[in-house]
Amino acid sequence: MSPPRNSLVVPVYGNSRSIEALLETIEGIERQVEGGLETIFVIDGSPDDSREKLLAALPERTIVAQVVNHARNFGSFAAIRTGMSKARGKYIAVMAADLQEPPDLVVEFLRRLATGEVDVVAGERASRDDRGDTASKIYWNLYRRFIMSEIPAGGVDVFACTTAVRDVVCSLESVHTSLVAQLFWVGFRREMIPYDRRPSAAPSGWTFRRKLRYLSDSVFAFTDLPVRVLWLIGLLGLALGTVLAVAVVIAKASGAISVPGYAATVLLIVFFGSINLVGLGIIGSYVWRAYDIVKGRPGAIVNDVIIFSPVDRDG
Repeated sequence: MSPPRNSLVVPVYGNSRSIEALLETIEGIERQVEGGLETIFVIDGSPDDSREKLLAALPERTIVAQVVNHARNFGSFAAIRTGMSKARGKYIAVMAADLQEPPDLVVEFLRRLATGEVDVVAGERASRDDRGDTASKIYWNLYRRFIMSEIPAGGVDVFACTTAVRDVVCSLESVHTSLVAQLFWVGFRREMIPYDRRPSAAPSGWTFRRKLRYLSDSVFAFTDLPVRVLWLIGLLGLALGTVLAVAVVIAKASGAISVPGYAATVLLIVFFGSINLVGLGIIGSYVWRAYDIVKGRPGAIVNDVIIFSPVDRDG
């Protein structure tokens, strides 16, 4: 059987309660796209029974699917990258399993790619009905201002691309980085489609710790801005230290200083010592990322792949 023209990648983590709704939504998408659709579910070390529910429900569905199981949790970007690498379609879309994005958005993605006018289509949030809106806006505005101006102000959660773009993105190093930033960094012809994001029915796995990791990966992998800021602070500190040193020498020579200032000495030591520690942390972050890439470890490990096909089930 020839491969379908379209592929849909769905990372799954803690989505047990939305499996049935997810499959119904995908069947609806399948009926609306031309050329056939395959879905790659990537189970990213999910702590619940999402995988078991998928395997039990798929035989009763008309969906052409691959269920890819990661050996452990590697993160959503690693899961998306795994799904993209296994996609057989000419056009590849990504959708979240919590159904916060409207299914018509995926249909529109694939329709726009089929015109041959664009290579990458991404969803741009016109609004979002969930918590963390203010913090997200601040983060993305700063990211656009100082690191990558091409990314939309609301960020990107879902996108679609051609196999040519997929091949380039998947060839890039895949540890400690941002897949979204890579998608914009590689270029190609892009188009943004606005949409209204819906609230999630399930508790979010996007914890504060994961957000901090995403922040550091998105920054350190695409800019030397922290090093340049540190360099500027060092120059300012040197200038300030020089001015203070001259002032102390003049005051000492004129007899204005009779007793050494203990408090001032301690404050200066603490201030410049803290700058040194911050600097070591920033440099260490870059060194660690370079070291982790040199080790050559994969971004994810696939444990097994199970394929579902309506033809196989009927036979």
